[in-house]
Amino acid sequence: MYSAMRDHLTREIEDIREAGLFKDQRLISGPQSARISVGDDSVLNFCSNNYLGLADHPDLIEAAKRALDESGFGMASVRFICGTQDLHARLERRLSEFLRVDDTILYSSCFDANGGVFETLLSAEDAVISDELNHASIIDGIRLSKAARFRYKNRDMVDLEKQLIAAADARHRLIVTDGVFSMDGYLAPLDEICDLAERHDALVMVDDSHAVGFVGPNGQGTPELFGVQDRVDIVTGTLGKALGGASGGYVAGHAEIVEILRQRSRPYLFSNSLAPMIVGASLRVLDMLSEADDLRTRLNRNAALFRESITAAGFDVLDGEHPIVPVMIGDAAQAARMASALLEKGVYVTAFSYPVVPMGRARIRVQLSAAHSEDDVRAAVAAFAQVRDELGAADSTD
Repeated sequence: MYSAMRDHLTREIEDIREAGLFKDQRLISGPQSARISVGDDSVLNFCSNNYLGLADHPDLIEAAKRALDESGFGMASVRFICGTQDLHARLERRLSEFLRVDDTILYSSCFDANGGVFETLLSAEDAVISDELNHASIIDGIRLSKAARFRYKNRDMVDLEKQLIAAADARHRLIVTDGVFSMDGYLAPLDEICDLAERHDALVMVDDSHAVGFVGPNGQGTPELFGVQDRVDIVTGTLGKALGGASGGYVAGHAEIVEILRQRSRPYLFSNSLAPMIVGASLRVLDMLSEADDLRTRLNRNAALFRESITAAGFDVLDGEHPIVPVMIGDAAQAARMASALLEKGVYVTAFSYPVVPMGRARIRVQLSAAHSEDDVRAAVAAFAQVRDELGAADSTD
């Protein structure tokens, strides 16, 4: 029975390889850090979302061990049956305080958090207006709901207002956007989005996974940066990037929204609780963020240094200040070759191409971390320049 499907899948996989779009899974040993072991080689890591360099921080490891000793390995249950500990409730309160919202609900991932919002809050009488470059989890979450769907061009406020007008007959309208678009490092203009939402009596939801912990004066994310924390209705985010790099997500916002999610959100009701060690380490992260801002300062300095240096070396990078820095290559196969050659030079980066990014807009997305030293950053730029020259010389002899 399987033979026909096996042949079909084999052809698809070969087509992906021939197009230069095959995604290799490279195995690393040891913890996530600025330098990691890939096979037998120690390489500089510039492709992780470990923004604050906390994934191997000894304080977090100790907090996780302590939670493991005190609260066990896992809850073996969903939250509403017997899977809620005082640790979970404490983390929800701390996140609410940190994000300046009424309440917060934890999920096993931000993908699940986004998957649990739309179906719970919206019905066929409602409408959701989504940025065209929103994360896949938002797209999938919207598909689960019966709400009317409208899409606006990336960060285009004229088109957003056009879609709001088109959805004027809806009972409730929800504008949803990434706070930071991870393929480009661009920030959503939340102040303008909130202005339009208020003008058209709409709600605003922000997925701030690539901002919480380090964007904004206190690391509270893009709503803080744009001064709209009291105007955003729903914030989703992850514990798996800047906030320790493990797993887990959340929805934060108005008390009534969080309460109805506790009652009806399927990914919350039917998924096991977060492991206590993740919760314990996440609480320690929030302590660290309140105690000092040296990690955010170092991250911003590294991002600025890389942007300045890679531009001076003659590469085309997308404008911005975020530590995601897309180095634009254009051709998908060339981007893949460059990423492979950079790994041979001791710099681990990933090439992104269609369908993850638009056709002809392939890039190598460099992600800076507070764990990097200035020497690490300069070494990466030097490797980019060397690989470009070597690949250019090879192409000229073909």
